Amino acid sequence: MAAAEATTAIERQTIAKVSWRLLPLVAVAYCIAYIDRSNISFAALTMNKDLGISAYLYGWGAGIFFFGYFLFEIPSNLILEKIGARIWIARIMITWGIISGLTALVTGSTSFLIVRFLLGAAEAGFFPGMILYLTYWFPAQYRGRVISTLFIAQPLANAVSSIASAAILGMHGMLGLKGWQWIFVIEAVPAVLLGLFILRNMTDRPEHADWLAEDERGWLQARLAAESREVAGAGHLTWTKALADPRVVALSLIYLMSVTANYGIVFFMPQIVKAMGLSNMMTGVVSSLPYFVGTVGLIAWGWSSDRNKERRWHLIVASTLGALGLAFAGWCGTSYWALLGMAAATVGIYGSRVAFWPMPSLFLTGTAAAGAIAMINAIGNLGGYFGPFVVGWVRESTKSFSAGLYFLAACSLMAAVITFLAARASGVPAAVPEPSAAE
Repeated sequence: MAAAEATTAIERQTIAKVSWRLLPLVAVAYCIAYIDRSNISFAALTMNKDLGISAYLYGWGAGIFFFGYFLFEIPSNLILEKIGARIWIARIMITWGIISGLTALVTGSTSFLIVRFLLGAAEAGFFPGMILYLTYWFPAQYRGRVISTLFIAQPLANAVSSIASAAILGMHGMLGLKGWQWIFVIEAVPAVLLGLFILRNMTDRPEHADWLAEDERGWLQARLAAESREVAGAGHLTWTKALADPRVVALSLIYLMSVTANYGIVFFMPQIVKAMGLSNMMTGVVSSLPYFVGTVGLIAWGWSSDRNKERRWHLIVASTLGALGLAFAGWCGTSYWALLGMAAATVGIYGSRVAFWPMPSLFLTGTAAAGAIAMINAIGNLGGYFGPFVVGWVRESTKSFSAGLYFLAACSLMAAVITFLAARASGVPAAVPEPSAAE
């Protein structure tokens, strides 16, 4: 009994130390990444007119980011697994910061498309690298809450970016630059600075953590090693075999549908809100509200998923809620009631992430996990092209966002359906395994 109590105490203090050391840094880094990929949504309020970019071309440019992301995602994550997170995450952040800043220099549709593609190539591997990095430090039963902390960065980044970018647009004419150019210049700087900080301060693995006591480090390494052996014991997969595993394919399809729904909102939210007749500044404030609501839902979903040690049904319910919210927003049109639908959609879509991303590490480890997580994210993020492209095309054709929102709702609903059918048939684990008594 005394030994068990001592182990529990070590576990609590170790997880607390690791959380306070790593999670703020990871969350801030992801927040900056998300701002730099989505700030184009606010720049578009004036940039599109200045450069003669139609809603169709804007949707194409917003989404082409994800083709660069797709092509380089798996190689990037395999390099991270080989050389370590500290060097590779720093490299990613510094290069994407520089390219994001260069977006201020685009002069038309061609340069716009090229820079967006290069930004995706530079950022490739960042998010799956962070997911993989967290599996190096947190046992399986903590990953829902941990990933929810990471994903808090998404709605918060959208909320902060909405308000900050709207304010920066007001700098129009300063030093001869347009307001939308200032958005890219100013919001690129934090990525470069944080990349340099990570290069100096990030710890790659628990065995290198001199800030943990010896017994804490020993407990964490033993627990993670035991979980890795358990996963490997169920059948070792190379990373190439993992990519063709039916469970990985099922998860890739689920994420593709969910991301399509997500980015269709992200890249067009300011334009949808602007159509209500608001100023740029009020558009920023109002656009931020659904994301603040989404943050609360995200935290609640991660807590519930870990508490109940269940992933699949949390994912199904969240995706269904996202679909209902988007459909309601489409039905409301430019009414303020549409914001209620958007808020429900963000709760569902972001809540689905914290149930989804702990799933791969329930049956994959090592290089197989690195390759598979990268592939799931790469295929899923193609939805970041399809969502904005379809919404932009529909907006151009119908002069309304309603049909586009119905399409996004259908995508979120498909994520729930595929989770129920394909994931179950392919054997994706639904629950978190209990730690063995030996631990």
